[in-house]
Amino acid sequence: MTSTTLPARPGSPVAEAAPAKPSSLRPMAGLLGIFLAAMMSGLNNRVGALALADVRGALGFGVDDASWLSTAYTAGELIAMPFAAWFAVTLSVRRFHLWMLGTCAVLAVLLPFVKDLNLLLALRFLQGIGSGTLIPILMMAALKFLPPNIRLHGLALYAMTATFAPNLSIWLAGQWTDGISDWRWVYWQIVPLAVVAGLLVTWGLSRDAIQMERFGQANWLGMAIGIPALCLITVALDQGVRLDWFNSPLITVALLGGFILLFVYLLTEWYHPSPFLKLQILGRRNLALGCTLFVLLLVVLLSGSLLPAAYLGPAQGYRSMQTAPIGLIVALPQLVLGSAVAVLLYRKWVDARLVFSLGLALIALACLAGSRLTADWIWEQFAIAQAFQAFGQPMAVVSMLFLITSVVQPEEGPYISGTINALRAFGSLLGAAVVGQFTTVRARFHAEMLLDHAGLVGNAFPNPPEPSQLMSVIGPQSLVLSIADAYRVLGILALLMIPLVLRLTRIPAPDLGAESPTSSNG
Repeated sequence: MTSTTLPARPGSPVAEAAPAKPSSLRPMAGLLGIFLAAMMSGLNNRVGALALADVRGALGFGVDDASWLSTAYTAGELIAMPFAAWFAVTLSVRRFHLWMLGTCAVLAVLLPFVKDLNLLLALRFLQGIGSGTLIPILMMAALKFLPPNIRLHGLALYAMTATFAPNLSIWLAGQWTDGISDWRWVYWQIVPLAVVAGLLVTWGLSRDAIQMERFGQANWLGMAIGIPALCLITVALDQGVRLDWFNSPLITVALLGGFILLFVYLLTEWYHPSPFLKLQILGRRNLALGCTLFVLLLVVLLSGSLLPAAYLGPAQGYRSMQTAPIGLIVALPQLVLGSAVAVLLYRKWVDARLVFSLGLALIALACLAGSRLTADWIWEQFAIAQAFQAFGQPMAVVSMLFLITSVVQPEEGPYISGTINALRAFGSLLGAAVVGQFTTVRARFHAEMLLDHAGLVGNAFPNPPEPSQLMSVIGPQSLVLSIADAYRVLGILALLMIPLVLRLTRIPAPDLGAESPTSSNG
């Protein structure tokens, strides 16, 4: 059987592999299967969160209790991401990927039949663990299997998990809850994709042996500390806005305990000879600065998904099906724009830092357009802002991935995959928490200001409006003003990132004329 990898040296973090030829069909089919599984993972997370109200209503759960379903899934994802690449290398990409993919699919079939909340939380947590391994494997596979002259297209596929899947999820959630009106498809939707992905991976990837010696070298103490740390941080960030942060003993303990344990975990990784995350590589400018920019970018990208939905749902009574067009405006162009940006970055005269900066400028323009929000807006008024997002997001994400991964050696691929994806999960959590808290605080501020103003004006009338009448007007208006403020802040943040982007080291484009290394026979 033709294999894309050479046998690994004992103790090495990844096989010293010769990438496959672009024309090699089987490894490309395997990579396509890994991509479909990663997209499935992104859809499983986002659709589940968007359709939570329908799931809760169908099963009879309370609002507070059901909110833990998203937290449990996200916690599973976050704890899996730093360790996924290590297990994929140790057990073989093919074997580990199929195990995790099968776990996600089986649980998806079972979940709609579970009526007990505690059992549902446990199963959703396990599904999050399985799902959380699939996206890091996509990045690792792109770096491992693809030669430099097409590797950027693989990274563009990875970028689609951050630009395409979250926006397509709005439409899918609407299809399951309003289109066919069967909430069970919120979970079952991933099964067909999982089957196709599993067949492609089974046929396309080679059967590599398990590297048993690596089990004796791993930082198991660090993992035992890191898993509860990441779980506690997830609980704090995901439930913080709802429970009012430090006014809740649970959030206080989770936040402080989580970050203390995280510090200890990172300390063990720093000094361990065979860590899961090699923190020393962050000493390179493009990695340290690039990872910082990645977290900030994840916060900024919420301007294209979270903010429009946060307005259209409460203010206009939109459900997912009605909100879907604003997601599709961003999602559908990603099918071609990611690879188009990759083609652009392969031009010798193109500076990826400038493409990244231009993408941020377009996102800032989208935020400027969104900041003009009024209480009369419906989804059509978001079209211009979403169009800017559609072009800006792939330019920023693909350029950032190119600038970060280009300073990584082939044997460091699993380390950078684990690091970037852990930051991705953390950044998404942090961004949602920060934006959610900001809009809550600003809505309260605007409501107080409007009430004070209404009180002063009302004294001039013989029959001032009743408090209930005032709140029916002030509530929606304060929401509009708070979301407009959030657009402004995220737009300013996007512009402030540009000087940091320009401080990254310039990376020349790979040589498209270079011969691809040949695959080895195993």
